[in-house]
Amino acid sequence: MTRVLVVDDAAFMRMAIKNMLESNGMEIVGEAENGAVAVKKYVELKPDLVTMDITMPEMNGLDALKAIMQLDPQAKVIMVSAMGQEAMVKEAIMSGAKSFIIKPFKADHVLKTINSIL
Repeated sequence: MTRVLVVDDAAFMRMAIKNMLESNGMEIVGEAENGAVAVKKYVELKPDLVTMDITMPEMNGLDALKAIMQLDPQAKVIMVSAMGQEAMVKEAIMSGAKSFIIKPFKADHVLKTINSIL
């Protein structure tokens, strides 16, 4: 079973992602409301996959992505954000993100993306 860490500052978005992934046989091992908590939980939980928002308080998703990639170059992180600007997408991919999903998203697109990465 795929173990996932869901990172987003919006509780409703974490819940939406969590429900979608759980109903498709994945286990949500943790949730984080900002990048700083995400990095801590990544070390603690060692998930197979992370879904990461970009715009969050305390530490944004790009900084959290870079921190996680330094800790584990094999980490599988998918950025999930409404911030679809090309520069953001490029920076995320160059920093190690495996993919970039733009909100609002369709469940089948998210699942297809996750399955292609795993």
